[in-house]
Amino acid sequence: MIKHPMRTALVATAAIFVLGTSSAQAASAANTGITVQATGTVKVTPDAVRLNLTATTLGPSSQAALAATSTTAAGVRAALTADGVAAKDVATTRISVNPEYTYSQDKAPTINGYRASQSFNVVIRKATMAGKVIDDVVAAAGDNATIDSVTPFVLDPNKAEAKARISAVKKARAKAKAYASLLYSRLGNVIYLTEQNSNYTPMPAPYGLGAKAEATQVDLGQQDVSVTIEVRWHLK
Repeated sequence: MIKHPMRTALVATAAIFVLGTSSAQAASAANTGITVQATGTVKVTPDAVRLNLTATTLGPSSQAALAATSTTAAGVRAALTADGVAAKDVATTRISVNPEYTYSQDKAPTINGYRASQSFNVVIRKATMAGKVIDDVVAAAGDNATIDSVTPFVLDPNKAEAKARISAVKKARAKAKAYASLLYSRLGNVIYLTEQNSNYTPMPAPYGLGAKAEATQVDLGQQDVSVTIEVRWHLK
């Protein structure tokens, strides 16, 4: 059978037209969607405390001041060890020796002595022990120690972040469903999900006297662990 060349050309043109229309529809469907953002937040009670403290002394010379500070620091370490704080949880963050001056009007400043300091970052893994640790450190160092900050925090925030993600996804889906309903549509498959932010920032907490006048109490409170996501769905 002999094929008519004109008929063959028409069939090929029709096929190209159909394929082109199908591709355009597919592209349009792929671009039809809804994108929402949501934040899931979980409140957690800190189970550890970060203690920043400084051992410091004033001496007649830099060597004498540094030696006296080292003695104070040794007492601080001994108190921490006695309270069960491991050596791996005690880190020196700064050592300094500087002259201190006395200033008088119309006179040149004179050296009053040398101030030596050694600062520590201490992780107390049992939050309920924080008050006792502080008291014992101050007792060991006397007036040669300063408590710079006390910060309750969560040792392992991963579990709280996992719960925050579940909350964020539920919120995102509820929000997307609401928009889809307003558009007289239904949610299809998820095109993508992006975690934009996972946020946990421990905040310093006040510490003060507890029920007993001689005992320091650290108030742990609650802190937020948040996860923010962006999700895009197909619309049907």
